[in-house]
Amino acid sequence: MASLILLVKQTEDDEKVIYRFGPNERKMGLIEMNKIKESVKELEPVQVDGVSPSFFFNRAAQWLVRCLFREGGKFPDRTTVES
Repeated sequence: MASLILLVKQTEDDEKVIYRFGPNERKMGLIEMNKIKESVKELEPVQVDGVSPSFFFNRAAQWLVRCLFREGGKFPDRTTVES
C-alpha cells in the first residue's frame, strides 16, 4: 500500500533547511537537513497510531538527500513524496 508524505518548508538558509513532514497537515513532525554537514536529523517525530515514527522520518530524509545531491540543493516550498 502506497503512502503519501507531505513536506512543507518552514525555513531555509545557506546552512540548513527545516520542513514539517507527515501524512497530513494535522499530524506532522519536524526534520532538518544541514547542507554543510550533509546530515539529517529529526527535531520532532510524527505521532500516528499504529505507525512507527521512523517510517515517516526515513522517507522524508531520503527525499531531502535527493534534493541536496540530485536537484543541486533546490528545496521546494511544498511537496509530497510517495512511498
